[in-house]
Amino acid sequence: MDVVDLELPRWAHRLGNGAEPDRAPLEDAKALVPARFDRFVPADHPAFRYGLTLHDNGFFWEAHEIWEAVWKAAPMNGPDRLAVRALIQIANAGLKRRMGRDRAAERLIGEARGIFRELPARGTGTEPSVAGRLRIGAVEEQLRRFEAGAQVRLGPMLLPERNKSA
Repeated sequence: MDVVDLELPRWAHRLGNGAEPDRAPLEDAKALVPARFDRFVPADHPAFRYGLTLHDNGFFWEAHEIWEAVWKAAPMNGPDRLAVRALIQIANAGLKRRMGRDRAAERLIGEARGIFRELPARGTGTEPSVAGRLRIGAVEEQLRRFEAGAQVRLGPMLLPERNKSA
């Protein structure tokens, strides 16, 4: 199954409004996550990419749910685990902003920045991994835009996949 085969939820879950989230598409994506990724989290893994699509379409709670499943399966103490954790914090910040909790959103963005500062000490990861393909400078620019009130788009923050035939 590819990310294009996964449907978006019918609505974005909003905490505190009493409505249940549209869980079916999320469960389909979570079913793609292995119990444990072997050496790294592939940046092109459908569940990880689905989280990017969710986030960039304003499904912040849903992106967090998917990335949390990916994070749990990521190799312990590795750069991919850190990178995914930072993305979870960014999704949480989007959710907090939507809820009108700007100070909480700022705190979460600060936590994500701290993780990105720590990431180089853990290694950049392998080329096809999340950490190996993440463009931290571009993410930082998106975080500055977020602080100025714009929506963050994370999908373009991964380097394009290199030509496999090269």
